[in-house]
Amino acid sequence: MSHSLDPILNRALDGGDVTPDEGLTLLRTSDPAAIAAIQATADALRQRQTGDTVTYVVNRNLNFTNICEQHCSFCAFRRDDGDDGAFWLDWGAMAEKAAEAVAQGATEICMQGGLNPTAKVNGSSLQYYVQLLRNIKDAWPQLHLHAFSPQEVQFIAREDGLSYVEVITALKAAGVGSLPGTAAEVLDDDVRRVLCPEKIDSATWLEIVGLAHQLGLPTTSTMLCGHIETPAQQITHFEKLRQLQQQAIAQGKPARITEFILLPFVGESAPQPLRRRVGRDQPILQDVLHLTAVARIYLGHWIPNHQPSWVKLGLQGAIDALNWGCNDIGGTLMEEHITTMAGAKGGTCMTVNDLQGAIASINRPHQQRDTLYRPVGSGMSVASGSGGSASMGNSVPARQSRSHKRTA
Repeated sequence: MSHSLDPILNRALDGGDVTPDEGLTLLRTSDPAAIAAIQATADALRQRQTGDTVTYVVNRNLNFTNICEQHCSFCAFRRDDGDDGAFWLDWGAMAEKAAEAVAQGATEICMQGGLNPTAKVNGSSLQYYVQLLRNIKDAWPQLHLHAFSPQEVQFIAREDGLSYVEVITALKAAGVGSLPGTAAEVLDDDVRRVLCPEKIDSATWLEIVGLAHQLGLPTTSTMLCGHIETPAQQITHFEKLRQLQQQAIAQGKPARITEFILLPFVGESAPQPLRRRVGRDQPILQDVLHLTAVARIYLGHWIPNHQPSWVKLGLQGAIDALNWGCNDIGGTLMEEHITTMAGAKGGTCMTVNDLQGAIASINRPHQQRDTLYRPVGSGMSVASGSGGSASMGNSVPARQSRSHKRTA
């Protein structure tokens, strides 16, 4: 029954963009043969756009505080100051974590935290974040600091009465090498009013990411899926990301989106209202894999690097995603709190051997990379598809030539 999808899938295999209506058709199908065809197309595009080599990064999460002024309906991480389980790391504790990461070969520290209004230096939120960065970057200049979501940029700007450009410029000067594309959740304001009513709206998220690209900071991109959003809202999210990347390319911005990460909702320890509304505690793997494949087809050559979340899906689920359009298995993380506190079963850290073994289990080669998808270390080079490279995430592969058509 996949013949009705053949025109859509063949155009994707030709390197063309599917439309929002066509993307919705791909998402809404429940026919097993059609879903198998979608998987095969996503896997073929993955191979052409990034090659067979699966990449990974050696990194450490550094969540410096969970004290947060906001109350997102999916979040089990946040605390009020003084609550049981609230934490705010001091400079020394953060330095110890960075030193441990360097000792284990990390090339990246990923820093994000709660929106803590008392986190200030000399009365300034920006100066607190700048000091946080400099404490690490001055000691370990080789580390790439992947730090602070668009929500954190907005928070700093609001607290200090600054523009987004002033904040991003100061963070970059202090050592930020790229921004996480988190706090995107779903880029549909009807969804955001339920999930995260205190967070920035979709337009502000897109504005801040676009400004980061203009100022030379690459970003990642994400979507929180599998809660109250509809397939149409998922496609809206993909379309906004694709347009953002297309605009960055058309305008010649010095930086772009390096990767897309699907983040399935974990509700086991989430606040009860949303947990009851969703009606389950863990992601439905098959639904996530279907969405993973459609993301590869929809974002296509515009955002060629796709990564699953082993924290949310478990390592086996992440391995499965490598056959549904993903070319990267993520990072070692070393310490994960946000999703684990929501009840995820994937664990809090992976070793390099864990990740390499997972990749080897599907008979694919592996390659360590840095945050910007450049090969790290000796051994196998990052493979390239016929039309593109999995190296710098800012590059966009040329459209692919189709070697075969999908047929009924």
